[in-house]
Amino acid sequence: MSPLSGMYDVLTCFEFLGSLDEAVPSSAPFRVEFVSTRGGRVETASGLPVEVHRSLGEVTSTEIVIVPSLLVEHGDWVPGRHAEMVRWLLEMNRRGALLCSACSGVLLLAETGLLDGEDATIHWAYAPTFRKNFPAVRLSLEKVLVASGERAQFVMAGASASWHDLVLYLVARFVGPTAAQAISKFMLLQWHQDGQTPYIAFRPSLDHGDAMVLATQEWLAGHFSVAKPVEEAVKRSGLPERSFNRRFTQATGYSPMAYIQNLRVHEAKRRLERTEEAIDEISWNVGYEDPAFFRRLFKRLTGITPGAYRRKFKVPLVTTNTLPSGQTGALSRS
Repeated sequence: MSPLSGMYDVLTCFEFLGSLDEAVPSSAPFRVEFVSTRGGRVETASGLPVEVHRSLGEVTSTEIVIVPSLLVEHGDWVPGRHAEMVRWLLEMNRRGALLCSACSGVLLLAETGLLDGEDATIHWAYAPTFRKNFPAVRLSLEKVLVASGERAQFVMAGASASWHDLVLYLVARFVGPTAAQAISKFMLLQWHQDGQTPYIAFRPSLDHGDAMVLATQEWLAGHFSVAKPVEEAVKRSGLPERSFNRRFTQATGYSPMAYIQNLRVHEAKRRLERTEEAIDEISWNVGYEDPAFFRRLFKRLTGITPGAYRRKFKVPLVTTNTLPSGQTGALSRS
């Protein structure tokens, strides 16, 4: 619901904000409608209803189409379920519309075939099903916002709250950057300038069918911090090192060393989020004796330093001088 209602609020706020900030035009530059395969009331995945303005058949042309976040059950996209909407998107593209998507909405956009050979982005959790279904599309998970095509006619935003970036982009493109900046400041919307990399969780494939590799992954999950984990994993497999490396990389998509580095950084992220451990101590606990090397590796894999990561994701301590009960206290992490 939030991308739908949030983008609708932004794209229809001009008359109100224009009276408060001269940088925002007071005349509405957009006419926004909810459109679906049928009109009337539609219940969203969260259970909140949306009143659809028009059905697909009633819309013969438009300048902009935005496909919002879609519920993808079990994280597995099933092609062919929305054939009518795919045909409509193709027709709108043929008539010159800008096609946009938020979060998982790009799965529907990719089903048109229009993104083949183009760059795209999506919520990182849906990357496996996207790559399986649309291998011809170049997925750039590190990017929050991607504009592709000769006319930048395909615009895609990544994970959930990146609808902020999408709607601000549309305001900047069609109204002007000054208006986008003013709306951003008034509504506390933000450009996610660090990209998606800091948010991406390490979720290695476990359904590859190689029992030896799976056993190694299970062992590494509890022993990634030991000294020389690759040597120990090779020894446990009973295979020659070259054969082990080839099978492991083929099954997981990572070399053994890259896999271990991702496991270690994933654990370091968890500790930065949930503990007060010093960064050097975290480095030691995840398997690195050299804190400088750990810091360089962390930044290479996440895009930001360990200190910046902690500041970005640590839940802030919120204190109040007067609680409703008249007592003082604080809200902190459990």
